[in-house]
Order: sequence, then C-alpha cells, then structure tokens
Amino acid sequence: MTIWDTCPAVEQVPGKVSGAWIFVGTRIPLFALYENLASGATIKEFVEWFPGVDEEQVRTVLEHEAKALRAMLAR
Repeated sequence: MTIWDTCPAVEQVPGKVSGAWIFVGTRIPLFALYENLASGATIKEFVEWFPGVDEEQVRTVLEHEAKALRAMLAR
C-alpha cells in the first residue's frame, strides 16, 4: 500500500471529499486518475477533463506510486 503523506501532489483533508486523497487545491480524488487511466484515458485527457489538476501533479503521483512499488518489490 502506498503512503501518500509524502507525495506533494495530493492531500487528505478531513471532511473534504469524505477524507479521500485528493489532488492539492482541488476536490478531485486520486482514484479518479487511476479509474480514467485504466479506462484508456491519457494524462493529457485527464487534465483536460479535470480542471485544477496539471500534468506535473499527475506525473508526481505516478512517480510516487512507481517508487512505492519498487520499494515493495525490493523487500
């Protein structure tokens, strides 16, 4: 499981979007990114569809996830 506390692109605010991890400064939940990518959307499409999220935030999230997966596999 990825620890999102150290990812600067996302935040968790009690009472905001039911406490889900969201992109900083938005109400867009992190799971929306994964659902859209899994459905075949590109990063460019995602940021077009979800104003307030930029490509840098998406890339930061994906790099953070990749780092967490590499660490898990190294165990």
